[in-house]
Amino acid sequence: MQQKIILLLRIATAIILLQTLYFKFSAHPDSVHIFSSVGMEPYGRIGIGILELIASIFLFIPGMIWLGAGLALGIIGGAVGMHLTLLGIEVNGDGGTLFYMAVAVLVMSIIILWHYRKDIPFINS
Repeated sequence: MQQKIILLLRIATAIILLQTLYFKFSAHPDSVHIFSSVGMEPYGRIGIGILELIASIFLFIPGMIWLGAGLALGIIGGAVGMHLTLLGIEVNGDGGTLFYMAVAVLVMSIIILWHYRKDIPFINS
């Protein structure tokens, strides 16, 4: 049962990360606005999109799942921090959707990383 829950968390995390890639890579006006507001347009938008893609892939490679979760945690930790300091909870009238999705990914990444903590080579060597 626990493995199925962890698998669902990995899938949900990857889906959220992957669905935002279209907006980042197509230079959607909302994405450009967000990254411009924090002084990271365009390189931050594209770079973070690439890192989110890599994290999503790692979430499904045995032995690398911890790395995918850790990478997602770092990226999304930054996103939550930006929302709390520079952007605000609501961005462009989204009702806080981006913020709440980021918080969900943050929590799911922590749970996944904790579950796979024994796979982290430099901690359990």
